[in-house]
Amino acid sequence: MEKTSPALSQIFEPIRADLELVDREFARHVESQVELIPTIGRYIQTSGGKRVRPAVLLMAARLGGYGGDRAVLYAAVVEFIHTATLVHDDIIDESELRRGRMAVHSRWGNDITVLLGDYLYIKSMALALSHDHLDIVRVLCDVTLRMIEGELYQLTKNGDADLAEEEHFDIIRRKTAYLFGGCAQIGGMLGNVTREQEQALQEYGFNLGIAFQLVDDLLDFTGDLKALGKPIGADLREGKMTLPLIHLLQHDRGAAGRIVREIIASRAASDEQWDELLQLLKEQRSIDYAYRCAGDFAERAKKPLYTFPPSSERDALLALPDYVLSRDR
Repeated sequence: MEKTSPALSQIFEPIRADLELVDREFARHVESQVELIPTIGRYIQTSGGKRVRPAVLLMAARLGGYGGDRAVLYAAVVEFIHTATLVHDDIIDESELRRGRMAVHSRWGNDITVLLGDYLYIKSMALALSHDHLDIVRVLCDVTLRMIEGELYQLTKNGDADLAEEEHFDIIRRKTAYLFGGCAQIGGMLGNVTREQEQALQEYGFNLGIAFQLVDDLLDFTGDLKALGKPIGADLREGKMTLPLIHLLQHDRGAAGRIVREIIASRAASDEQWDELLQLLKEQRSIDYAYRCAGDFAERAKKPLYTFPPSSERDALLALPDYVLSRDR
């Protein structure tokens, strides 16, 4: 049965003004005498990102009773880290599009984009160090290192049709979940929360991040090309095995295994191959399986929040996993 989820704008309404301040903070700190840096920064900012990670940090800070201006700064730091990862990922994946527009490297070249990603990483840490809160800087360094480890690990598994489910989840945890967890944890650290509540927030964000990535992977098979802003089937053509395919190959090593390996080897999929693959995924209920897994992690995300008393902030964080499950882009 389909669950009706609130729109993202509705969930984020209490922090809309703060998210606008995050955008301004991002734009202010991407200014440079090297004109190319703010030019690309503005291009990235106007590409339609959802700002889910900074929003989680801002909402968690409010849940913890924090009302100061550091939440906006650390939310901007998170956006710098996430953006740096995206521009580097697009080079590695040779993705021509990002959110329906040319990826940064497609427009400005790999050499400039690598350096821009480096600039954004260093800028994020410089911003974080502008306040004397080393515990938060340690969290940011830890999640950033895990993300880079995840990217390296994924590269070693790229094109491996025999990728195990647990290996796939290890990549997701590193590349996505730890940053989500860090966002929620940092929000709590800014506020007046107990160590148990801080851990609860980290657990919330961590599980939300896994659900987010599982749904993101599903959109490769279920998404609408125009809404998604990138070609359908891009992950498999880039050699990435995701949960629906891993499940499919566990149950059909014949036709499914042959098609998957052909697409990985040629880095291309014909309409006939793709239609047959979608039919096999349907027959083995592999998409249903991946969606159920995403739903399980969404529910796991909600449970730790009940260590906090009822509030509008808690309600917003509880609504976010349901939105994640309903995403179409």
